[in-house]
Amino acid sequence: QVQLVETGGGLVQPGGSLRLSCAASGFTVSNYNMNWYRQAPGKERELVAAITAAGGSTNYVDSVKGRFTISRDNAKNSVYLQMNSLKPEDTAVYYCNTKLWRPVWGQGTQVTVSS
Repeated sequence: QVQLVETGGGLVQPGGSLRLSCAASGFTVSNYNMNWYRQAPGKERELVAAITAAGGSTNYVDSVKGRFTISRDNAKNSVYLQMNSLKPEDTAVYYCNTKLWRPVWGQGTQVTVSS
């Protein structure tokens, strides 16, 4: 069964860090482009970071460049999002995503940045 499970969200103060994990099952992450999206209350879901299958090239939305890092561990069949220097505007539900023969989404993990 194809599945993505995100973990690692939580409450953090501004300037803090979190590391999100996305464990995949039913397919091999190294064979597909993998993405992290987020959706804040009242806003549309936006693509935050992506890593390609071939070569592992990465891309980021401008608002997180220099603060977030997407990575992949093929041995663990997992993708990660390291988030540093977090800001209140990073508060959102974060989703792991890929596209096989259909889009696949995880259940999401809540990230709240607040003092």
